Amino acid sequence: MQPPVLPLELDGLTKKFGDFVAVDHVSFSVQPGEVIGYVGPNGSGKTTTIRMLCGLIKPTEGTARVMGIDVARNPEAVKPHIGYMSQKFSLYDDLTVLENLQFYAGVYDVPAAEEGRRIEEVLHLAGLENRRSTFARELSGGWRQRLALGCALIHRPPLLFLDEPTSGVDPVARREFWDLIYLLASQGTTVLITTHYMDEAEHCNKVGFMNRGKLLAFDTPHRLRATYLHGAAWNLDASPLLEAVEELSRTAGITRASLYGDQAHVIINTGEWNPQSVTRLLAEKGITVQSISPVESTLEDVYTLLANQGLGSSLAG
Repeated sequence: MQPPVLPLELDGLTKKFGDFVAVDHVSFSVQPGEVIGYVGPNGSGKTTTIRMLCGLIKPTEGTARVMGIDVARNPEAVKPHIGYMSQKFSLYDDLTVLENLQFYAGVYDVPAAEEGRRIEEVLHLAGLENRRSTFARELSGGWRQRLALGCALIHRPPLLFLDEPTSGVDPVARREFWDLIYLLASQGTTVLITTHYMDEAEHCNKVGFMNRGKLLAFDTPHRLRATYLHGAAWNLDASPLLEAVEELSRTAGITRASLYGDQAHVIINTGEWNPQSVTRLLAEKGITVQSISPVESTLEDVYTLLANQGLGSSLAG
């Protein structure tokens, strides 16, 4: 029996613009129906990776296969299998919701006999049935994103690329948009989504952390935390707060200390420190600790740790 075709296989994928390395030997694979969070700051290489996977730009080195197709060798063959939603709202403001969907049905060569049914499916999925005659420019941010997603889905692609789709939308719209993503995944669609939001990454099947063009790690949220965070996480009420964070940041045995609202968030190597010893350390520096509470470590902790390690190694080299 032939193994199933993987939606995505990247092996040493690299893109250089002159001397600048935008994507640096990235490798990972994706299983059908997975939701992949691709996380990193602006300029980390996320969008460039997607553009290569969509066949929009050629890689400098390495290979990428989309639904078993080598993208560099045959980019046109990839396009019927993918849907792409860009960072910017890329639809037509002077067209209605229905007209935008009709236009993209034509772009994706949806058969005329199926176009009406496909459009109705998308309108229902995105909750746009009552807005079909609304001009795109009149839609709020959340509804515009739903329409953009609908246009990317009109040809029923098995693989969907979403480039920061929830940036700039309110929390309720963001939650509703993710409900749509989970629904699509439950129906077998594979989704790769770039995001700045760590809470979104927590709900992905797997997460890839990008920084300065490099893939720092790629795994499930649970395994990322288990692999890279070996200590306890605490939130401290301390005064003065900034001095507490600065002191803990330069203390051996403390993996990370940062501001978290009006508290200090700290990752501790449990064998070296406990609440009493941390309290004594800060008291010697004139810092008062009112309370220390254990909390769950997060993907943000993992990313910050990995990014700082990468920065340190690059500076050392």
